[in-house]
Amino acid sequence: MGDDLTRRVVAEFFGTFWLTFGGCGAAVLAAAFPALGIGFLGVAFAFGLTVLTMAYAVGHISGGHFNPAVTLGLWSAGRCANKHVVPYIVAQVLGAILGAAVLYVIASGQAGWVPGGFASNGYGELSPGKYGLAACLLTEVLATFFFLFIIIGTTSKGAATGFAGIPIGFALVLIHLITIPVTNTSVNPARSTGPALFAGGEHIAQLWLFWLAPIAGAMLAGVIARWLYEPAGIVDTVVVEERRPH
Repeated sequence: MGDDLTRRVVAEFFGTFWLTFGGCGAAVLAAAFPALGIGFLGVAFAFGLTVLTMAYAVGHISGGHFNPAVTLGLWSAGRCANKHVVPYIVAQVLGAILGAAVLYVIASGQAGWVPGGFASNGYGELSPGKYGLAACLLTEVLATFFFLFIIIGTTSKGAATGFAGIPIGFALVLIHLITIPVTNTSVNPARSTGPALFAGGEHIAQLWLFWLAPIAGAMLAGVIARWLYEPAGIVDTVVVEERRPH
C-alpha cells in the first residue's frame, strides 16, 4: 500500500472511530443520564459534530467519508477512484468496531451497567418507536439519499470552498432529529456494525437492512448527481481544501 493510500486509510479509520465513539457514546453514556440527560437533541448534535470536527481534521487527506455508504455514493457519482473503495470501507468498519469496543469498555465500568441495545439500529421490536421493516427501509434510503445529495452538492464546482463540512455536519444532525425514533439512525453501515457486534443477537441479525438501505440511497444520489452537477471526471471529493504554503 503506497504512502498516499496509507494516509488516506488511516484518516478514514480515525474519522470513523471518532464518529462511532462520539455519536454512539453520547447515546450510551449521556442521553438518559439522570436529571442532566442530553436526549435525542444532544445525540443528534453529537453525531453531526463528530463529522464536522473530523471533516476539518482529516477531510483534506481522505475526503472525509467515514461511512461505506458515502464512499460508494461518491464512487457512483464519479467522485471516488476505484482503488480507494475497498480500502476505505475496510478502514471504516474497523474504526467503527474499535470505537464501539472502547465505548463498551468505558460503559461497562459503571456498576450494574447492562449493554441493552448499545446504540444499535433496528426495526420492528428493535426500533425505538417500534416502526416496521418497510418504514425503516424507506427512512434509511431517503435519509442517506439526501445526505449524499448534500455532500455532493456542497463539494461541487461553484459551491463555497472550504465550508462544506458545516452543512454536511448539520445535515447529519437534522437526519438524526428526524429518524432516531424510527431506526435509531444509521445512514452509515460501519456505525451500525460496531455497536451491533456488542449488542449481539437480533441486532446482528438485522444488520443487513443497515447495509442495504444506506448504500442503495447513497448510490441513487450519486447517479442523479452525476447528471445534475457539472461532471469533473474521477476526482476526490474533499470537504475542506488542503492548506498550501505561500
